[in-house]
Amino acid sequence: MEYSIQELSRLSGVTTRTLRWYDQIGLLKPSRVAESGYRYYGRAEVDRLQDILYYRALGVELARIKECLDDPSFDRLAALRSHLAALEAERERLEKLIRSVKDTIGAEERKECMSDEQKFEAFKQRAVAHNEEAYGAEIRAKYGDKEVDEANAAVMNLTQEQYREWTGLGQEIQDRLEEAVQAGLSPESEEGKKICALHRRWLTITGNRYDPAKHRGIAELYVMDERFTAYYDKRLSGCARFLRDAVVCWAK
Repeated sequence: MEYSIQELSRLSGVTTRTLRWYDQIGLLKPSRVAESGYRYYGRAEVDRLQDILYYRALGVELARIKECLDDPSFDRLAALRSHLAALEAERERLEKLIRSVKDTIGAEERKECMSDEQKFEAFKQRAVAHNEEAYGAEIRAKYGDKEVDEANAAVMNLTQEQYREWTGLGQEIQDRLEEAVQAGLSPESEEGKKICALHRRWLTITGNRYDPAKHRGIAELYVMDERFTAYYDKRLSGCARFLRDAVVCWAK
């Protein structure tokens, strides 16, 4: 079976313009190009497009998708199983969030006050949902679904006291980063060491085993991914880089 670019567009819902762009960047090449210049796609290309769309649904960047699919060791069945696990985890997360929102709406309609325990669960669910939506694809690609799912579960299992400490640590790290950058301190300074220690505590408060290499890898994402950078630099530029450099220096 062979499809023209128009036919593949109708079949997949991907515009012909996008398919031409995928061809241009080497992500999805047609099986052949006729003398007329028309592109044609075979079964292998259809399968590859399906893989691309699965990765895109999980928020993976095009360059990373190409890297995965072009890897000689790429295992399509294993990738599909990974996609399924990620989607099922996302469905479970959304179902929990929907239940929480419905409970809140119901309580508001009945003029009832939600218990502190219910509110606390909603806060944790929102935190997990936000992190999954904003950074889930990259973290899953780097560390695997099992690791991320366990981290999310650890957040959901936090006690109220642990959750308050966790969020408080996040704010303290942000405040100290801004003060350090404004003061022109070095990440190798004593303050850089303290910030690294706070960040280590923030990472491990959920019970995760500390891994210095992983700590440095996570910090590296803060300058590699503009969304992480924007989070730490939201009020003052240079905070994300200071944190990365401090962790590289002090994470032992």
